[in-house]
Amino acid sequence: MIQSACSSDINKSKELSLNSRVSPWLANLLYPLGCKVVLPLFFDQIKVTGQENIPEDGSVIVAPTHRSRWDALIVPYAVGKLATGRDLRFMVSSQEVKGLQGWFIRRMGGFPVDTERPGMESLCHTVDLLREEEMIVIFPEGGIFREPKVQNLKRGVALMSLQVQSEHPANKVEILPVSVRYNQTYPSWGTKVSVDIGSPINVQDYVTESLRRGSQKLTKELFERLKDLHEIES
Repeated sequence: MIQSACSSDINKSKELSLNSRVSPWLANLLYPLGCKVVLPLFFDQIKVTGQENIPEDGSVIVAPTHRSRWDALIVPYAVGKLATGRDLRFMVSSQEVKGLQGWFIRRMGGFPVDTERPGMESLCHTVDLLREEEMIVIFPEGGIFREPKVQNLKRGVALMSLQVQSEHPANKVEILPVSVRYNQTYPSWGTKVSVDIGSPINVQDYVTESLRRGSQKLTKELFERLKDLHEIES
């Protein structure tokens, strides 16, 4: 169980928490700069549908498809602070959280995870954030894929959300499927972007006596939702 493993990694989780936060002054500077200047200048069009599906409160895992490094800016544009008033936290590959870039990522709510061998401290930190009813972005495919079809999903999203929901049954935990599509395999200047936000999945519906069975069903449901959103034109 994640819970028992986290109890032994509590110090590492606290250290990770201290090093990852949302800096209000930096967020107030970078969100408008990115959403109103950088993205509109680089992309020809950014079409977003389904924003009415974004939960206004509660614990939320935003689960987007992952096709480009630009996703790290497109997702906040579609579901972040300017769109919803909610700060986003990001699970980011440890390779990205280095140097000056890492300094910015950590102060914009990002925290590192080894995508090949995820450490318990990152998983425990994610669980802690969900307990605090934060909104966390996790790419469930596990990496960038240029193929148009949705790839097999990792079970971590389901396991962590079920862990928190089972601990706090009165609190709603939801998973928000998001499709990000570009009309070019490698986005360049003038690319068109489509972001489709699906209906959130209520994790409570998948809390069963077996964590394994519940996580399998929940992962399959998320896969089907993403497939319906993402492969419309494929």
